[in-house]
Amino acid sequence: MDKARIYTELLQEIRSVLQGEDDDIARMSSVCAILKRGLPWASWVGFYREIAPRLLVVGPYQGEMGCLRIPFDRGVCGAAARTGVTQVVPDVHAFEGHIACDSTARSEIVVPVRDRSGRVFAVLDLDSRLPAAFDEIDRSYLEVVANEIPLPARS
Repeated sequence: MDKARIYTELLQEIRSVLQGEDDDIARMSSVCAILKRGLPWASWVGFYREIAPRLLVVGPYQGEMGCLRIPFDRGVCGAAARTGVTQVVPDVHAFEGHIACDSTARSEIVVPVRDRSGRVFAVLDLDSRLPAAFDEIDRSYLEVVANEIPLPARS
């Protein structure tokens, strides 16, 4: 099955599961479980949430232990949170400032998650043990997935 079809099916499942759920953590946990099960090239799927100005904390996630805290000025997750732009990294070892939470990870994609006011409040992070596992198909569908997470704007 091709990636676009996989994502189309996963997106339908995500929308169905999230319908009526109003808790951010439950929504994020469900998305992690669905994506981890459905994307065989992803070795780690999780969220990093902003808990203080310019500081991310891990969770929820599926996979090996993740880095616990990531400042906005470090790593691929920090770059996505800081810039508000999805980061597609075909070779994590070539990314300046990469944080090696999982020494077996070879590629990564990180998508900003915005609340309804447009503020980045989390990032969706996927790692792979395969080089160049993520591409524009992943980016486009994961950006749609990220838009399914937020509830109305927070103060």
